[in-house]
Amino acid sequence: MPNVVRLIIAFTIFGASVALMIFGFWGWGILALFISILVGVTYFFNENMLLAQWYLRKDNMPKAEQFLKRITNYEKQLISFQQGYYNLLIGLIESRKAPMQSEKYFKKALSLGLHMDHNIAMAKLSLAGIAMGKRNKREAQMYLTEAKKADKNKLLADQIKQMKDQLGMLDKQQQVRYR
Repeated sequence: MPNVVRLIIAFTIFGASVALMIFGFWGWGILALFISILVGVTYFFNENMLLAQWYLRKDNMPKAEQFLKRITNYEKQLISFQQGYYNLLIGLIESRKAPMQSEKYFKKALSLGLHMDHNIAMAKLSLAGIAMGKRNKREAQMYLTEAKKADKNKLLADQIKQMKDQLGMLDKQQQVRYR
């Protein structure tokens, strides 16, 4: 459902709740007010995105992918700040299936904008892993330093350290290969 329709429905229900309260039906008016607030909140937070994030936390990828596929045209169905998170979630799901194809989603998420620093760090850490898979050390190092800067709360510190260790192992493997 497009966001404009959600706003129209929310304001219509809000108007009905005010009318119910004016005519003395306070119980139904308050109930309609809560429903209008709920519909209004779905303008800012898409229910399919919320359910997909919940299933991702539960590590149920097929269900998360199912809810993300319900969003058919994300430019119309999501507001601008949610579009970056949509691409981030698609990239996370795609990275489990085909890691090299998920790069475009992470880059698109970063270009659309992510508001939380740890999400930016997660996207850049994933891009560093993809660059390491392509054996592009310079790009991987760049993404790792950017991820370290973005991870202000040190939520991904262990993963960044582990990735740097793997980057060092990449050099040793190349040296052994050339001998």
